Amino acid sequence: MLIRRFIEVAKDWLGAKTVVHAPPGISAQFLLRYGNLTFGTLSVQDGLWRFEYSEEFKRNDHLRPLIEFPDPDKVYQSPDLWQFFAMRIPSAERPEIEEILRREDIPEDDAVRLLKRFGKRTIANPFELLAA
Repeated sequence: MLIRRFIEVAKDWLGAKTVVHAPPGISAQFLLRYGNLTFGTLSVQDGLWRFEYSEEFKRNDHLRPLIEFPDPDKVYQSPDLWQFFAMRIPSAERPEIEEILRREDIPEDDAVRLLKRFGKRTIANPFELLAA
């Protein structure tokens, strides 16, 4: 899709694209919520991120799929975390984030712990990401 490609090129050009690899040997699951509705599930296992929409979302006629995940019936898989979720992880170069990571002993490459610590909310969208 042309719009999606444009967004990817713009992210690269602006330096806003963050690559977050799936951590090897770690399993975790997160629920993506929109108000009281479970929108979908993000999980990681065996070095692979997965996203799939919930049956609750699929039955809802008023909500549209996310741009990065246009097909509600598809299970998306990738070794890299999609930007929709990766943008929830702040840069470890920010002094206040660096201090939190040091104080809470969170490695800056531990995507699961970073999502659990920082990923619940973002100003970029109204969704909530909760560790399951």
